[in-house]
Amino acid sequence: MSQTTDTTSSSRRFSLSVTDLTQAAVFAALIAALGLPGTITIGSAGVPITLQSLGVMLAGAIIGPRKGTLAVIIFDVLAIAGLPILAGGRSGLVALASPTAGFFVGFLPGVIAIGVATAMMMPRYRVVWGILINIVGGMVVIYACGIIGLLLRTDLSLWAAISTNGTYIPGDIAKSVITALVAAQVHRAYPGLITPLRLRRAR
Repeated sequence: MSQTTDTTSSSRRFSLSVTDLTQAAVFAALIAALGLPGTITIGSAGVPITLQSLGVMLAGAIIGPRKGTLAVIIFDVLAIAGLPILAGGRSGLVALASPTAGFFVGFLPGVIAIGVATAMMMPRYRVVWGILINIVGGMVVIYACGIIGLLLRTDLSLWAAISTNGTYIPGDIAKSVITALVAAQVHRAYPGLITPLRLRRAR
């Protein structure tokens, strides 16, 4: 009986309703819309400043690991299919061919990290923990992917690739704070957007 119950609860956990799909599509559109202001490129490595990482943080923090991941997958698929929805009017193929490909690739593991960690914190969203989670997923994870991409696509040394991120840290910390504040208000107004995730203890 318990095995059947576990299987049923597991299948529910990974199933998606029409509402879930709609929420994922809305956040995919939000990530795309945040690319409309364009980019600002600073430094010789050519890593652009965009608002789209804010959309990735919001997706993970507000709709969680399943729907947030789906939102980024929808966005990535549309971008790779050729739609110019990345900041600066770029498509996914253009981004993947550039030295900054790792930052684009990092959106997916970034939203997963934020979504899973946020789900483990629920049902009560805590702003301070939310900021830390957003920094880890939206900065550390994405930066790590971006650094690997720079090392593979350029002649930069490891330290040079790491140091290219220094200019972007203040802005990304601000995005992390904004995301946490917005997420706290949304979860207070609409509880249940994210199903709490609990680690099972070994029996």
